[in-house]
Amino acid sequence: MRAVVKNAAERGVKYVTDAGDPKATEGSVVIQVGAASLCGTDRELYEWTPSAQAFNLNLPVILGHEGAGTVVEVGAGVTGLKVGDQVALESHLTCGQCFPCRTGDAHTCERTGILGMHIDGVFAEYAAVPQDICVKLPTGLSLESGALLEAAGVAVHAIQRANYSVAGRAVLVSGAGPVGLVVVNLALLMGASHVIAVDPNPYRRAQAEKLGAIALHPNDGIVERCRELTGRRGGFDVAFECSGAPGTLATLFEAVRREATVITVGHPSRPAEVDIAAHINKKGITLRGIFGRRLWETWEQSLLLLDSGKLDLDWLITHRMKLSQIDEAVELLTGDACKVLLIPDLG
Repeated sequence: MRAVVKNAAERGVKYVTDAGDPKATEGSVVIQVGAASLCGTDRELYEWTPSAQAFNLNLPVILGHEGAGTVVEVGAGVTGLKVGDQVALESHLTCGQCFPCRTGDAHTCERTGILGMHIDGVFAEYAAVPQDICVKLPTGLSLESGALLEAAGVAVHAIQRANYSVAGRAVLVSGAGPVGLVVVNLALLMGASHVIAVDPNPYRRAQAEKLGAIALHPNDGIVERCRELTGRRGGFDVAFECSGAPGTLATLFEAVRREATVITVGHPSRPAEVDIAAHINKKGITLRGIFGRRLWETWEQSLLLLDSGKLDLDWLITHRMKLSQIDEAVELLTGDACKVLLIPDLG
């Protein structure tokens, strides 16, 4: 089987043609991967940055945690899935027994494992996955769209974490990658009064502008523009930090009004400083973070939006590539690209 493997705790990955074929064990299914999507975390894993190392991968492992495919084998004890079903995959593997899992917060499971890090992932022709992480796709939704649901769900979770407080509000989004762009899209769909998207990449700024956002470079006087647009309110109502870039939080704290909300989505490569006295205490800002998607509230919300036709994801796709082109695909993540898909059927 063809696959992309992370063999060692060092930079790079290996494309192989002789990976073992997965088998459906108790409670699992084998899917034929129709499409797998790369994200910024895959680039971190490729480069083997400190943030990648913090995931404590089970090496060697087939990478890929965003994907969709068709069930081709069903293991013993599997219910609700059959051969031929098309599914998207939740990437977080939860224990089901810890306090967060048993009280409705499985997205913060104490023993979270991740597809493509702790078990073999979807950068391959086939993948064996627990039935519990499979989400049946609605009729008519393509596998390519299904492969985008994991990332889109992060954006939906971010909106949920802000208590949906974007309607009629001024919304600031730092980082116009795929997740940031979906946050922009959702905020505008929900009736935000102003949406500013900040990114140093001109291509991504252009994508945000197409959606209807004001797109700014990080050096474009973000704080001043936010205060100019909101007048006596003193700043924006809610901000989403989707880039993980160092130093962005300080700008967001200054750009939002008193008693605003800041949601952190991206994972910084090093600890970030927060001025508790100035921003949390005196300014009253609420700081919240997210990790993945709420299980399964976010998925239900995302599928409802897609099924209603209010949300479309296909516009995110800019490149479709072979598994053997993994090096080129990773390089695209920092260039003129949005969502890069690996399509095993391409060869």
